Amino acid sequence: MPFTTALSGLNAASNNLAVTGNNIANANTVGFKRSRSEFADVYASSLGGVSSIQPGAGVRVANVAQQFTQGNLQFTENNLDLAISGEGFFTLAKSPTEVNDLSYTRSGEFKLDKEGYMVNNQGAALLVYAPNGAAISDGFSVGVTQPVQINTLTGLPSATDSAEIVVNVDSDATVIPAATTFDYTNSDSYNNQTSVTVYDSLGSPHILTTYFRKASANNWDVYHFISEPTTPDTKTQVDVAGGNADGSGRLTFDSGGKLISPANPFSLSSYTITPPTGAADITITSMNFAGSTQVQQKFSVNDMTQNGLPAGRLTGLDIDDEGVIFARFSNGGSQTVGKVALTRFPNVNGLTKLGDTTWGQSANSGEPIRGEAGSNNFGSIQSGALEASNVDLAAQLVNLIVAQQHYQANAQTITTENQIMQAILNI
Repeated sequence: MPFTTALSGLNAASNNLAVTGNNIANANTVGFKRSRSEFADVYASSLGGVSSIQPGAGVRVANVAQQFTQGNLQFTENNLDLAISGEGFFTLAKSPTEVNDLSYTRSGEFKLDKEGYMVNNQGAALLVYAPNGAAISDGFSVGVTQPVQINTLTGLPSATDSAEIVVNVDSDATVIPAATTFDYTNSDSYNNQTSVTVYDSLGSPHILTTYFRKASANNWDVYHFISEPTTPDTKTQVDVAGGNADGSGRLTFDSGGKLISPANPFSLSSYTITPPTGAADITITSMNFAGSTQVQQKFSVNDMTQNGLPAGRLTGLDIDDEGVIFARFSNGGSQTVGKVALTRFPNVNGLTKLGDTTWGQSANSGEPIRGEAGSNNFGSIQSGALEASNVDLAAQLVNLIVAQQHYQANAQTITTENQIMQAILNI
């Protein structure tokens, strides 16, 4: 019996040394959680129970428990590196096409594979909640997870349907006689002009030129023409709905130079693209001159905007502390790609250890609880950072010394028992 007791101590000390050595080996492993050996004493029992003078039968390893305490955040220069500050795990699929084989990790070393999916070093795909629209305000379908594909994204074009031009027209400008017919090829038939690029539904650019013609002291007529960039000298007029008989609209200023009419933006007639390209007609329903003035200063354009966009390429990604992945494009547009899906468990120590710093659900862990960063007890997400191992190297080295002494003491017990046996047998 004493030999068995000492042998159990050797096994326990050996386990403690192995666990400590594993902790030390993974001191620099991102997202690693240290473990500790937990022991229980052993007693031989009978039908009468354990005797009050029973010395015990040794020790056994009750559990090797991982310690899911927070590791320090280490900042990097890669915004695809993610760290969780607080509770939760990243949700991983085995691959972008095997989305039902799930695992969980605290290691956020993500990168793009050859198809543009965000994956870890083992090729497991990061799962996100699907966006309900292009804007963050549209929300996300929490519970509907999908792999996130990045570098195939294109900034989709957006057709122009509103434009805003804020100008100052010179109060000393010459009034153009009504007898002079407007002609954009005749600079004597108007006072000033300005242009803005507008886009059709396929993202092709077109030039919208606005001509300003002084009709009387406080009244200016505005004419709108659209031309193709390839044929800028050929222009097609787009009439102002409810405007003058010649298709123009009228701007009226008060004696202080403020615009008083129209009270609402103009609506322009549709422009049919010729030759056809498959794009829809350009229809600008809001041509706004609000804020324009007429003072004794040279003609100037103080502001000019329109809401259309050409097609664009991906130029960057932003991931906020709630895990929203936000793509930026060269056309000035932006799009929400998804929201990082986090998972937590009622009993994290019941998770199955899968290796590669990942864990799997088990009967002891309880059912997974899905959620979003920053809500429902989930931690926040830090982009451009990684969670370091929570191994305290100094503490592990001290534990290594203790485990070694434990091992040597049990070995000494065997040596002592052996000497006693030799003494008995030599009598």
